[in-house]
Amino acid sequence: MSAAAPTSGEEPVGGAVQHAGDDSVAKLIEIAHKPTVAERLVSWASRPPGRLYVPACVVVALVLLHEDSMPGGHLPSWLFGVGGGTVLAAMGALRLGIALTVARPMIRYYWLRWVAAPAIALGTLALAVADVPLQARVEASSGALSEVDKTANRSTTIPLNGSWSGLYPLKAVAVTEDVTLYTVQGAGLLNESGLARSPETLPTEVFVAGPGGPVVYEHISGDWYSWSAY
Repeated sequence: MSAAAPTSGEEPVGGAVQHAGDDSVAKLIEIAHKPTVAERLVSWASRPPGRLYVPACVVVALVLLHEDSMPGGHLPSWLFGVGGGTVLAAMGALRLGIALTVARPMIRYYWLRWVAAPAIALGTLALAVADVPLQARVEASSGALSEVDKTANRSTTIPLNGSWSGLYPLKAVAVTEDVTLYTVQGAGLLNESGLARSPETLPTEVFVAGPGGPVVYEHISGDWYSWSAY
């Protein structure tokens, strides 16, 4: 005899079993243990620094090196670099502290990833302390800056409106007492800053008279100096 077809309005037995199974899964999901914030933090810290953290450290390092290559600094780069570096350092310290507590084998296994960020930070600090970015950028721009020096007027400041000379955008150039002063556009944390070239040794780390007020010179290399207005 053939099986009787279900009458209208009746649900097949297989369908009832399927719905019962779906309901059971839904209930299991509802009562399943959800990880706490602390557990999520431990899980995050147990993994080595990945594809975002180390590149972010490289970006911040490059921004800080750019800031150091500007005479007198560069305020936007300084704010971004210091702010980003502080956040990354705090994240790294927190992550390392948790990993040392609960996941020491992960540190030994992925040691290269763990040392990448501190190595980037130490390398950036060493280059900045040695003034390598500023010296290299000035050296690369010295020829073009010398050409600008030939067109400078000893009686007035010549505006350059951000035109590039070598690797620096210049705002103005002036000559006073055989010292050529290049105002670099965007340079300086609070006041204007720039480069100076003098065949004679200039006093450094002291206030001296400048074309627009007192300035402080810092020696870079050879006959090149940086100056900052105060």
